[in-house]
Amino acid sequence: MFKATTSPQDPMILQFVPILTQACEILREEYQRYCSGEAFDIERKSDDSPVTQADYRVNTYLTEALAKISDLPLLSEEGRENDRQHWQKFWLLDPLDGTKEFLHKRPEFTINLSLVEGSQTTFAILAIPAQKLIYFCPLQGMPLKYDYQQQQWSSYETIEKDQVYVGLSQSSQKKPKYQQYLDALEKITPYQEFKAGSAYKFCMMLEDQVDIYPRFHPTCEWDTSAGQCMIERIGGGLVDFKGRPFTYNQRESVLNGGFIAFKNLQMKKIALQALAEMHVEH
Repeated sequence: MFKATTSPQDPMILQFVPILTQACEILREEYQRYCSGEAFDIERKSDDSPVTQADYRVNTYLTEALAKISDLPLLSEEGRENDRQHWQKFWLLDPLDGTKEFLHKRPEFTINLSLVEGSQTTFAILAIPAQKLIYFCPLQGMPLKYDYQQQQWSSYETIEKDQVYVGLSQSSQKKPKYQQYLDALEKITPYQEFKAGSAYKFCMMLEDQVDIYPRFHPTCEWDTSAGQCMIERIGGGLVDFKGRPFTYNQRESVLNGGFIAFKNLQMKKIALQALAEMHVEH
């Protein structure tokens, strides 16, 4: 959960507040335009996933904004990869995570921005434009939340609760592995489901609405980097099915395998126990 606090003095965070606020407002404007039925450009990528004028507009804005404050290279979902294997430090961006949610008129989409150094994420931002909220994971310390409409800062604080919430994608019921996992989990603990868009679930982990987030279908590095940084900072994590944390920019492809994300060590034990049980049964 988050508790109200004073404005941070971290110059890196303060530098990004106006940039991300403007990026959120661009996305809000595009979302309103789409929902109102105005003409709206939607294309299909080579993998058949959708990309819209909103993705491109936010990408252009953030690419230009980053270039003004940093000389580091940028790897974006809507950009080119170039010679990223030689980068030791770079920005990683998904200008609109949850394009499918956007197109289904569900306001569960985010902006994901992170700083990768070596193979690790050291600084991260997740923004929820529809709620006018921006989450920051500083280079050191716990995540912060900024409500830019109220101009209110909050800092993360751990709370204990009994109920287990499992974060799932809206389309998870169509994929049998999710039901297999839930069946295995049910043998270990009662749980409730929380269905929402991709990186939005990482934000809900910070808000105590998701404890375990299993993912059996593909993501890319820009989908997970910021969220992993946030939940690792609060004592949780994101690991592959062999229990290894994701690393970044270490492979030829930016495509991730499946993962299990968990909010704390207790949830890690439950989440991985359910995964092991699932593999035994299937």
